[in-house]
Amino acid sequence: MTARAIIIIMDSVGIGAMEDSCLYGDEGSNTIVNTARAVGGLHLPHLQSLGLGNLADIEGVPAVDKIKGAAGIMREKSKGKDTTTGHWEMMGIIQDHPFPTYPQGFPEDLIKEFEDRIGRKTLGNTVASGTEIIKQLGERHMETGFPIVYTSADSVFQIAAHEEIISLEELYRYCRIAREMLQGEHNVGRVIARPFIGQAGAFVRTANRHDFSLLPPENILDLIVASGREVVGIGKIYDIFAGKSISSSQHIDNNRDGLEKTVQAITNAEFAGLLFVNLVDFDQLYGHRNDAHGYARALEEFDSYLPQVMAAMKAEDVLFITADHGCDPTTISTDHSREQVPLLVYGQGVKAGVMLPVRSSFADLGQTVAEYLGVKADQLPGESFYLLIRR
Repeated sequence: MTARAIIIIMDSVGIGAMEDSCLYGDEGSNTIVNTARAVGGLHLPHLQSLGLGNLADIEGVPAVDKIKGAAGIMREKSKGKDTTTGHWEMMGIIQDHPFPTYPQGFPEDLIKEFEDRIGRKTLGNTVASGTEIIKQLGERHMETGFPIVYTSADSVFQIAAHEEIISLEELYRYCRIAREMLQGEHNVGRVIARPFIGQAGAFVRTANRHDFSLLPPENILDLIVASGREVVGIGKIYDIFAGKSISSSQHIDNNRDGLEKTVQAITNAEFAGLLFVNLVDFDQLYGHRNDAHGYARALEEFDSYLPQVMAAMKAEDVLFITADHGCDPTTISTDHSREQVPLLVYGQGVKAGVMLPVRSSFADLGQTVAEYLGVKADQLPGESFYLLIRR
C-alpha cells in the first residue's frame, strides 16, 4: 500500500484566542465557540464523532466518550494571523516577522509607481471590505476605467475591477506587476485580483479571484515532490504557495464544489502523496462579513459532506482537518483573529480515542505528514506526532 495524506483546511475556523491575542486586538475571539453561541447551537455530528466537542465547550457539540481518531489543538508560532502565514507554517516555514500591513493605505510613491507601470490612475488606496469598496467606487470605476486598489488588516494588495471594463487577463497582468513591485520592505503576503460584475447598486464579486503570493522558501511540499510523490492542491493552495511544488491544482467555486472535487481526488487510484485542500467560504463569505448564521450553515454543510469524504478514503489514507487562523464573526472586527486551531485526524491506520497534547506550532502537522509519507524533513521546524496516532 502507498501512504496518502489528506489535509482539509477549514479556512478561519479557529477555536480560541492565542495567549498573545492582545497584541492583535483579538482578546476573547473564539470563532467556532462564539458562532455556536450566537446561533443557539451547532449540529455537527460527524465533526463531533472526530472529537471537535472534546476540544472546547461548543454549544450543540458535546464531547464524546471515545473519538473515532485523534484530536487536539495547534498554536501558531509565526507572527501574524493571515492565510499565507498559517499555511506556510503548516509546511515548515516559521515567520519571525509578520508580513507588512498598511492601516493608512499604501505610500503615495508606491501607488504612483504602480500607476506608471500599468499606464492608468487608480481609485481607493484605503483599508476596506471588498464588498463595500465596490459599492462605494464601482460606478466611478466603470466611468473612468481606473482599477480600485485597497487593503485590509491582512498583508494584502487587492485590485478590484469590473470584468466588462478591465478583462480578467488585464487584471491579472496588473497583479503580476504589483507582485513584482512589492518586494523587500513591501513584501506583502498576497496580491489579490478581485473581479466583479453587475451594475451600480448590484455589484457582485465573481469566482475569478486569483491570489499572487510570495514564492515560499524550502518547505514540506518541496520535499514531498522531490521524493517522487505528488502534491495536489484544491482551492487556494496553488495561489498560497505561488504554484511551487504543486503537481496539479483545481480551482473551486465554493466549499461544496471543493468537497466534491476532494472526494473525486481521493477516489483517484493513481494519486499518491498529499492532497491539500482549502475551503474558503467560512472566511470569505461569512467571517469577514460578521455573518454568524452563514458561518454556522457553512460548518453544518461541511459536516454533512464528511461521510462522503471518509467513505472515499482507502486503507492507506490519513485525513487531517484543521484551520489556518480565526475570523470570529461575532466580534466588532471584520478581520482575521489570532487564534489556535482544531486538529482532527482520521483513518484506518489512526488509533481511536487519542487526545493529543497541544501542539506548539502548526509545523507539527507538516512533520507528521512527512513522516507518514516516508519523507525526511529534519532540516525544517516542527515535531511529528505520528507515533502518537499510529495504530
